Amino acid sequence: MSTALYPLKFKTIFKDKIWGGQKIKTYLHKDFGNLPNCGETWEISGVKSDVSIVEGGALNGESLADLLVQYGADLVGEKVYKHFGNIFPLLVKFIDANEDLSIRVHPNDELAKKRHNSFGKTEMWYIIESDPGSTLIAGFNKELTQEEYLEKFNSGHLMDVLNRETANEGDVFFLPAGRVHTIGAGLLLAEIQQTSDITYRIYDFDRVDANGNKRELHTEEALAAIDYKYYGNYKTKYTPEKDETVELVSCPYFTTSVLDATEGTSKDYSNLDSFVIHVCLAGAYTIKYNGESYPVKMGECILLPKTIDKIDLETAGGFKILESFIA
Repeated sequence: MSTALYPLKFKTIFKDKIWGGQKIKTYLHKDFGNLPNCGETWEISGVKSDVSIVEGGALNGESLADLLVQYGADLVGEKVYKHFGNIFPLLVKFIDANEDLSIRVHPNDELAKKRHNSFGKTEMWYIIESDPGSTLIAGFNKELTQEEYLEKFNSGHLMDVLNRETANEGDVFFLPAGRVHTIGAGLLLAEIQQTSDITYRIYDFDRVDANGNKRELHTEEALAAIDYKYYGNYKTKYTPEKDETVELVSCPYFTTSVLDATEGTSKDYSNLDSFVIHVCLAGAYTIKYNGESYPVKMGECILLPKTIDKIDLETAGGFKILESFIA
C-alpha cells in the first residue's frame, strides 16, 4: 500500500554560474556551501540530469521521477498525467544575477521536439529584489526581419534593437518561447518554466571563463527559434492586492498567481485537476493538512499533490507566495 501523499519539499539543487552572486545566501538564507557563487537554485525539477529529491516526511529520499511512476495522476492530476506521463511538467528556480546573463532565446515545443526531443521553454519571472537601476531585456524595440536581425548581429549593433526594461520588486515578465531576453545584473527573481534546459546563447558580452575561454554561442540554432515581432508591452500588468490571490500569468503551460497575505487563510483546490506549487517569496507560514503542520519560509517551495484539496495557511507575520498549476 502506497504512503499517503502530503505537502512535499525537495532538496535544493545549487548551481554556480559565471554570472552568479551571493543573494541566494544573503537574501534568501539558503546555504550553498563551498560554491564560489550561486546563480541558480532548482527547487522543483523533473529535468533528467537534475531530478528533485524529497526532503522530509515518509517519502524522504524519493525522487520526483519515482513519485510520478508510483502515484501518477494522484500526484499531478488526470489531465496533466495523460499529457506529460512520467515527466514533471514545470521547473521552478530562484535566479541571482550578479552580472548580466547572456542574451538568449528558447525554442518552442515544435522546434524543441524536432531538434532535441524535448519540450520548449516558455517561462515567467517574478522580481523578488533588485539593486537600484537594475534592468533586463525582453524582446525587440521594433519589428525585425531575420535579415535585419542578422545585419545588426554581424555588425555588433544587436543591443540597439533589444527592448530594455527597468525591473523592481514585484515586477512580472512573461517570456514565451521565441522571445530574446536576458536577466540584468542586480536582480533576484523566481522563475516558473516548462521542464526544459535548452538555451540558445546569442551573445555573451565577450566574457571568458576561468580558463580564458569564451562560452559557446548558438547563432545559427537561434535563427529559427526567434520571434522577430515587436510587442508594445513586455512587462505584465497587474494590480497588487493584500490578502487576495491575484492572477499574474495564464498560458497553456502554467497559471501563476501571487498571494500577499497579512493573515492566515484557507485554500480549496478541489476544482483543479492539477498539482499546485507554492513559491515562498517573503515571510513564513504553516500549511495545516490532515492534522499535520508543514512550515514554509522565504526561499522554500512546496508541491501540493492533486489529492490535497483543502489546506489552511497560518501565519504570525504574513507571507507572500506564488501559486502555480496547470489549468
